[in-house]
Amino acid sequence: MNRFCLITNRDKDEGLEVTTQVQRILEERGCVCSLMEEHIGENGCHYTKSEEIPEDTECVIVLGGDGTLLQAAHDLAGREVPVLGINLGTLGFLAETEVAELSEALQKLVENQYLIEERMKLSVQLQGSEEVLFPDALNDVVVTRSGFSRVIHIEVCVNGEMVNEYHGDGVLISTPTGSTGYNLSAGGPILAPASQMMVITPICPHSLNARSIVVSAKDTVRIRIMTSKKTQDEEAIATIDGSYAVNLKAEDCLEIGQAQKTTQLIRFQPGSFFKILRAKLKA
Repeated sequence: MNRFCLITNRDKDEGLEVTTQVQRILEERGCVCSLMEEHIGENGCHYTKSEEIPEDTECVIVLGGDGTLLQAAHDLAGREVPVLGINLGTLGFLAETEVAELSEALQKLVENQYLIEERMKLSVQLQGSEEVLFPDALNDVVVTRSGFSRVIHIEVCVNGEMVNEYHGDGVLISTPTGSTGYNLSAGGPILAPASQMMVITPICPHSLNARSIVVSAKDTVRIRIMTSKKTQDEEAIATIDGSYAVNLKAEDCLEIGQAQKTTQLIRFQPGSFFKILRAKLKA
């Protein structure tokens, strides 16, 4: 590899000190390295315009935390370009490299001494009152209550067969990548990152026997917002990777399955996820 683009969380790299260091190391090795401009959306989200990334880019290097890398993955949707995460936040699961390992990691990158890990994503379709185009989810799809102090009633089906009905704060469908995020906090299991599975986890269910369920990536999960005694219009909300949200009404259904595209993450050694996992769970 010798053509790179940098996406930086400028709140975490004030003065672009680490970013400048990355540029210098790569350019000293004869590489072309472009720094992407930062744009701010209507929701205050920082993002990169994919059309500004040169067509011949071989790798995108993301400097920030897991949230920055998730946003970059959305920005790069449709572009099959591998991503290397450099961690500038707390101990995350998506970033492969720490600042202290920068020079060694970039040398391996230039010398093509790396692995590419394909991470599955979720496609989401709304069947109900209106058509909505959802982005694919790398982490999770969360359906939760949006009203004040009110539970919602949700039906979950897999391949047309009802799994359960949940009363509570909601339910989330997670990829293996997202299993260490909200899913883990909600009591769900950790999935190996390269596996092809989805996990269904209820959020604060009003039941003692509600548990997470792991299904195949080939399955189709349907979530239906059920009608309660009171109107539930605009009392539920679906969120993709914590950044894209749509209000749901009673009888709206979300169909969730494996997306056609994947996100390609660069790894330097197999098993690095479990090294991070050990360190994280000890914290």
